[in-house]
Amino acid sequence: MAQHRSLSRIGLVGVGIATVSLAACVNPSAKIATSLEGYGFQPAQSQCVGDRLEANLSLRQLQQLGRAAKASREGDTTPGRLTASDFVRVSGQVKDPKVPLEVGKAAAACGILTDPASPL
Repeated sequence: MAQHRSLSRIGLVGVGIATVSLAACVNPSAKIATSLEGYGFQPAQSQCVGDRLEANLSLRQLQQLGRAAKASREGDTTPGRLTASDFVRVSGQVKDPKVPLEVGKAAAACGILTDPASPL
């Protein structure tokens, strides 16, 4: 019986490690792009922003940005709409000064701030 419990624990630990490993493999750039497209940004712009943020921010910084974005959308009367200024404003809520800097640079470089097709 003790051996069975030990094997069960080993199995649970293995599943936990596999889950963490799989989560670490998720492509932050693609996740960012998909989120931005869901808010109405053009696919190419969304991918550009995702690529730049993934390259210039740590996973921790990206997670902080994601949490800030989620928190800012709670109770929003237009949850399906996100403007470029909303995106930059939300990034400013992250206490790390690099996050809003990189978001602003990515938005400008990818044409989100100037493209009339983006939801401004």
